Amino acid sequence: MRAISLFFLSIITVGASAQGVRKPRLVVNVVVSQLRYDDLVRYGDKFTEGGFNRFLREGMTFTESEYDYMQTTTPAGLATLTTGANPSAHGVVNAGWYDYVNNKPVSLADDPSVSGLECDAGVGRYSPLHVVVPTLGDRLKEESPRSKVVTVASDPVSAVVMGGQTSDVYWMDTTRCTWISSTAYMRTLPDWVVRYNGQRLADTYLDYEWKLLNHRESYRNESYSVIDFEPESRFKKIAALGFLRRKEISRDYARIPHTPTGITLVKDFAKQAVIYEDLGKDEHADLLNICFDTPRYIGSAFGGGSMEREDMLYRMDTELADLLDFIYAQVPEKDVLVVLTSDHGVSDPFDAGARPRERFNAAQFRVIVNGFLCAQYGSGEWVVGYRDRQLYLNRTLIYSQNLSLEEVQNRTAAFALQFRGVSHALTATALSGGSFAEGYGKRMQNSFYPKRSGDVLINLMPGWIEEDEQARALSGSLYDYDTHVPLMWLGAGIPACRVRAPADMRDVAPTLARILRITRPVASEGKPIEALVSLLEE
Repeated sequence: MRAISLFFLSIITVGASAQGVRKPRLVVNVVVSQLRYDDLVRYGDKFTEGGFNRFLREGMTFTESEYDYMQTTTPAGLATLTTGANPSAHGVVNAGWYDYVNNKPVSLADDPSVSGLECDAGVGRYSPLHVVVPTLGDRLKEESPRSKVVTVASDPVSAVVMGGQTSDVYWMDTTRCTWISSTAYMRTLPDWVVRYNGQRLADTYLDYEWKLLNHRESYRNESYSVIDFEPESRFKKIAALGFLRRKEISRDYARIPHTPTGITLVKDFAKQAVIYEDLGKDEHADLLNICFDTPRYIGSAFGGGSMEREDMLYRMDTELADLLDFIYAQVPEKDVLVVLTSDHGVSDPFDAGARPRERFNAAQFRVIVNGFLCAQYGSGEWVVGYRDRQLYLNRTLIYSQNLSLEEVQNRTAAFALQFRGVSHALTATALSGGSFAEGYGKRMQNSFYPKRSGDVLINLMPGWIEEDEQARALSGSLYDYDTHVPLMWLGAGIPACRVRAPADMRDVAPTLARILRITRPVASEGKPIEALVSLLEE
């Protein structure tokens, strides 16, 4: 009774009361990569009525939805959304890790045993080989074989992680900006995909020049790099990073996904999938996964305080409005459930403000730690790799020297704490053997998967990011700017309200499973969200 009372005290109804949440014929799972919850607040008054604000006005919005782990990267976030588990259970700690047996790097999605379809030799060789935990889509296909599951993302890793084992998975071949898949998912591309690629629609964006969508005076952010306009005194030009330094795209397809046109390409292809796969047309519920990776590319390259990112969000909003209008024209709104969320947030840019934030030099950290271990135990390659705040030690060398792995890990962790920017360091032994009930230890442990995580995990101080010549802002921390993301539900009889109670992002997959009347994914740790499932029509 107390939980129910807290629920009703925690919502503010902004529309008509619910008449019962129905089992939808089509679930559309939209992930806007690197979207912070406070983006909806900061830019909301400039959004259209049909995009983000439609969710806020007509749907159920959770204002305190968070990931409860440190490794807030895109692969980890997408895996959590689709499996209902933390990285400690689903094993997707990042896009890659090091193999402790041979000390070689392992890629999450690369698979030389498969071939890409309708692309150059050697391109598109991706599969879910290392995605070991079934997704919501896998469960839906298992229990309802006539249901269709389609996944679309410009980044192949995003597509593979969201799609799982049994989805029809498509991603963008950035050498041509066409849509491809691999033999891991299908023998040949469907005819409709081949015909769509033949239109060469991406060619119209090859000479794209980025101009502001709205009048420049309406923008809150003031720094810019590549946007084409005549600035006034309050705007500050900063140098673009990496290959974005060139003013125009020219004939470079690889740059297209790094501009707002990348959002358009993903949306347009998803619309084609709705039409040609007849999604939502019968009583067998279908699932459409869409990941917009472009917001992450732009946010990382230009920073959260840039006009580029702000302009991209306004364009994302208009594309979202167009997508919703299109879907509702194909399938009655009462038969569609749209879920909108994000894989993680993003840090503030390191070069913003009067006091620029600092960056952590991971390459230097690895070299110095190896030198320290050489001084302790003799010369050798003691550190085989570093990736995303994880240090991988040479266990083969440690065992050959009859050393205690736990002792070497502990010494390494203690030494790591002497580096500027490092706030915490925990060893694999401590994370495997102990139990952290709260705080940073809990979130670091929730990110830890023994076979793939490093020997020492570090947490950086608030605002710090790893040094990257291609990025002004990054995710990957346990702080609010990375963990607090939107979670919004629209359609299928869901009432218009805002839920102010905490929501764990692990709960998304089991909630969707409950709404679809299927059992939740096998590794799911989350629970159906009571605020939603209590309204289900039985």
